[in-house]
Amino acid sequence: MTTSQTGKRAATGSLVGLALGDALGFPTEFDDVPSILAKCGPWREMELPQRAFVSDDTQMTLALGRGLRTALGHGDLAPRRLEPPVREEFVDWYRSPDNNRAPGRTCLTACALLKEEGRAWQDASQIGSKGCGANMRVAPIGLAPGLSDAQRAGAAQLQSALTHGHPTALAASDLTAHAVHLLARGTDPAGLVGRLRSYACDNRTRYDHVWLGDLWTRSQDPSPEHFIARGWDECLEILGRLQEAVGRVSPETDPCLATGAGWIAEEALATGLLCFLLCPDEPVTALRRAACSSGDSDSIACLTGAFAGAWLGADAWPDAWAGRIEYRGDLLELGTLWDA
Repeated sequence: MTTSQTGKRAATGSLVGLALGDALGFPTEFDDVPSILAKCGPWREMELPQRAFVSDDTQMTLALGRGLRTALGHGDLAPRRLEPPVREEFVDWYRSPDNNRAPGRTCLTACALLKEEGRAWQDASQIGSKGCGANMRVAPIGLAPGLSDAQRAGAAQLQSALTHGHPTALAASDLTAHAVHLLARGTDPAGLVGRLRSYACDNRTRYDHVWLGDLWTRSQDPSPEHFIARGWDECLEILGRLQEAVGRVSPETDPCLATGAGWIAEEALATGLLCFLLCPDEPVTALRRAACSSGDSDSIACLTGAFAGAWLGADAWPDAWAGRIEYRGDLLELGTLWDA
């Protein structure tokens, strides 16, 4: 972990930003932009609700974060250490009475299978789903200190595969964690998309048997390399669209028109990044643009907040907002641990 990451408290900034984006976008999810403007007024003046409730996006981020903390507490990160506690945390979330925030069908279906003792996680994974639930929760993997590049990539893909087994969900989760990690370490946002495209090209046919096991055999692909390349190719396509959009899209237009509505993993990554990159040094404006969008506004905004907070740190967020976010204590506990 670099001095820049510890000094700015990147983990705290990213986790709090994720939750703030989630809470800002939760009331506008499923609304089109004219409806949002009619309800909230000008998008640049959107206010966080006084009761800043979050969705399943933040709940599952915390579940992953707790599982990752448990795994790291037992030694070097490996699949056998990460999968059991994350699986347990996901099942606890599934059973919780607080799981009443319009959770995605894929997560519910997979978690119902994960709770069955003795079932291999690969048999619970929803191999056909690339919903944004795969990567809206992955930020902790990019923030935890001490991981190698291989551990970070493997853990990001494994946590996705517990619920969303589609290769695009795996690749988008890997890219999302990598982006958070790079920003936390001080990578210039101006060069971020290019670095992500290079990373995708380098990993295009790399199937990680250590972390994923025989997951690929649940698909119709002829080989593991063919399986995983499908996911990276879809992510490379959307990253190309994102690179074009950053230079030509106005912040005044709905970002979903350029990079997609965000219901699926690669679009959530791209549109969340677009909102951040349109105003990288104005984090609250970035959150407001993400929340005032025609797509999956809470997931888009939570990713925007994770990127902005990783880049700018804990001081990015107004005290009046950060002080009333739901689960504040849990977010600060994990952030403080990884910023220490």
